[in-house]
Amino acid sequence: MSFFVYPLAAMTIRQLTASLTDSLQALYPEPEAAAIAGLVLEHVLTISPLQRRMQANEEVAPAVARQVEAIQQRLLRHEPVQYVLGVAHFAGMDLEVTPATLIPRPETEELVQLIVEEQQAHRIGLTLLDIGTGSGCIALALYQALKPQRAIAVDISVEALNVARRNAVRYGCAVEFQQLDILQATPADILPHSLQVLVSNPPYVLENERPLMRRNVLDYEPATALFVPDNDPLLFYRRIAELGRELLKPGGALYFEINEQYARELCQLLTAVGYQAIAPRPDLFGKDRMVRATWPGQAS
Repeated sequence: MSFFVYPLAAMTIRQLTASLTDSLQALYPEPEAAAIAGLVLEHVLTISPLQRRMQANEEVAPAVARQVEAIQQRLLRHEPVQYVLGVAHFAGMDLEVTPATLIPRPETEELVQLIVEEQQAHRIGLTLLDIGTGSGCIALALYQALKPQRAIAVDISVEALNVARRNAVRYGCAVEFQQLDILQATPADILPHSLQVLVSNPPYVLENERPLMRRNVLDYEPATALFVPDNDPLLFYRRIAELGRELLKPGGALYFEINEQYARELCQLLTAVGYQAIAPRPDLFGKDRMVRATWPGQAS
């Protein structure tokens, strides 16, 4: 079924964008529907947002309209636009994403910005480890911003690591990738107390939160990267904090993206493990979505 209200042979960019926006409002509020429609048109026409606005009255070829209509049908099945287009924008990069990888979120970009701000003064000889790298978004953004001496990224998913490697090649980032289950194994070839930065955006959505989530997340994004058991919400944080005891150098920093419900409990856990300078950090909406901590001792 087509939701286009204009003849395919005589549509302008403005009309095509408006028609797609109208159809997507069955699933999304108008601002989000409009943003998705804009992304689709910019991708299909390979133009920028500014060009889309400036060329709004130009007609599009029927083949382009048909391509947009095919994309529309996938979107109306709740498939995320990033998977439909195969790309997600993150920290100035256009990263490949697939259903094997989480779609990078704005709060993850805020986490990267926090790390860059705090670590700019320690760039020389910096070493970092990203646990649960997915598309590689955190490791690659940090590599571009900080040019570390060594960057390692690990994930349990072979398919996700293949995506991350392709993204690294595209942006010329010499990140080392390892496949492992962080709950069962330790990353290889990292000397004890050699890391300056340990960062992770681990699974933190409780199983009982499934009914509150949108279909575009539940039906398409990888469950292993999203969910944690209800009876142990800090499972991954506990393991990674213990790993940090072994791998972080004195003065090294640990950074987490978190479930805001457990900011206090996570800070208590980090205190018990021995970390210092523990602080939750709010995102742009004032929610505690990040925690940073320091392993005791003087940074070298």
